[in-house]
Amino acid sequence: MASTSPETSPLDRLDTSALPRHLAVIMDGNGRWAKSKGWRRVRGHEEGAESVRVVVRSCRKLGIEALTLYAFSEENWARPKAEVEALMRLLGRFLKSERQEMIDRGIRLRASGSVERLPAKTRQLLEQIMADTAQGEHMVLNLALSYGGRQELVRAAQRLAAKAVAGELSPGEIGEAELENELYTVGLPQVDLLIRTSGELRVSNFLLWQIAYAEFYFTDTYWPDFREQELAKALMAFGGRERRFGQTGEQLKGDDA
Repeated sequence: MASTSPETSPLDRLDTSALPRHLAVIMDGNGRWAKSKGWRRVRGHEEGAESVRVVVRSCRKLGIEALTLYAFSEENWARPKAEVEALMRLLGRFLKSERQEMIDRGIRLRASGSVERLPAKTRQLLEQIMADTAQGEHMVLNLALSYGGRQELVRAAQRLAAKAVAGELSPGEIGEAELENELYTVGLPQVDLLIRTSGELRVSNFLLWQIAYAEFYFTDTYWPDFREQELAKALMAFGGRERRFGQTGEQLKGDDA
């Protein structure tokens, strides 16, 4: 009998020298995915949690430094109470189920957003697992929870203003570095690639400062269907982009006269 080789992952074909350091994802389409199948919206969120597991493991395997997932926005609090409660329960289950794997794989959990608004049990669990994984050195998993980009910038401005009033710095000393130090993402690289699923073509108040020079990748695929194959497509597209950061292509190639 002829031997069969193990099936290779589409991620194995990627050029690992052309990957983003920081990948951010707007995980959209859970509810519509469920509706298209005649199921309740919460079923879509449950299946979306499996996509989170796949993407986190894939990024860790590829050596991506930071992964930020838009898990729950400030605006999501306006959703029906039953759905919000279901999302909080699902978040708690996810954190419990992934705790040991994050520790074993050296993944450090962080959170960005007004986490004080989370239910007490959920917040305490989040804080405990962030402490448990604090020594992880291989990847940062940053969950954007109760997060809004405009709100983050207002918070940063308020904190800088308080320092100025206290005489800790003068307004003229405030620059990009000082503002970045007041963001939730302090210490993380700027976002290199932003992925949004489900066909929507907007950033929805997500990481407004951090995506200033990010490449965007939009796909019609709903988040519950976003697995290795779709991630590989996004990363391959990123690898083919020319990132100029305001310079010309000739400058980057050293051909500028």
